[in-house]
Amino acid sequence: MSRIAYVGGQYVPHRDAHVHVEDRGFQFADGVYEVLLLLGGALIDADLHMARLARSLAELRIARPMSDAALGVVLANVVRRNRLRDGLVYIQVTRGAARREHTFPDPLPRPTLVVTARAMAPFPKSLANWTCRAITWPDERWARCDIKSVALLPNILARQAARERGALEAILVAPDGTITEGAATTIWIVDEGGTLRTRPLSHQILPGCTRAALCTLLEQHQIRLAERAFTREELRRAREVFLTSATSYIKPIVAIDNETVGDGRPGPVAQHLFELFARHVAVQQFGPVPEETKL
Repeated sequence: MSRIAYVGGQYVPHRDAHVHVEDRGFQFADGVYEVLLLLGGALIDADLHMARLARSLAELRIARPMSDAALGVVLANVVRRNRLRDGLVYIQVTRGAARREHTFPDPLPRPTLVVTARAMAPFPKSLANWTCRAITWPDERWARCDIKSVALLPNILARQAARERGALEAILVAPDGTITEGAATTIWIVDEGGTLRTRPLSHQILPGCTRAALCTLLEQHQIRLAERAFTREELRRAREVFLTSATSYIKPIVAIDNETVGDGRPGPVAQHLFELFARHVAVQQFGPVPEETKL
């Protein structure tokens, strides 16, 4: 079956999807995006992703292409037309097509909205085969990483460096020696003292939606989290390291720069949080889980 995309108000075969040659997303990376996880026909944490999309658009002063309700209809139609149950749904909004000028076009063009979807393996059942390796890499991105912009060249170079070294993720190191985040993920550690830590939100990192959902779960279950920066050396000495993202859920990192993390296996904190998050996902798929069947 041909994949179907939504581009500028029309549903078209993926192979025929195109934007204008002077679209500002193409020429200037003048746009933002979101990636949503689809599991069992449910878009996971959709409200968090829609809120972040609205925030990114506002920060770049790009008009919203439609209301959240209308966008929800488009997302549902793209999922239905692609006959998906498990997969990824990608949203991109640019400032639109206009004569190439570095300043904002006047008058402003209509924003370009693109939505695509593709299949993906379902949520993993356990952490047994859900681990990865990482490298550390200089953080060379711009100063507004809190905006989910399509300008991702430094992230791409970091991810490519990781791949060439046999790893999945590049853990980015700021000039002051602290860890910011992964090239496309949030980084967490259980430090030497047993404290769960991740960097506090700022312009230096993206406010991850999976991070936000997990922070809510931590608060609900009275699990202490220290939102405090940590150094490369603290990362190296950590008992556990794991990453989160919409497409990685909670994924333990078992080696960094070819040095083993802990005993090289998923740790108890990551295991517990994975179970909590799996329950969180199941509620969105199937509704509240009966007490007798909870993890």
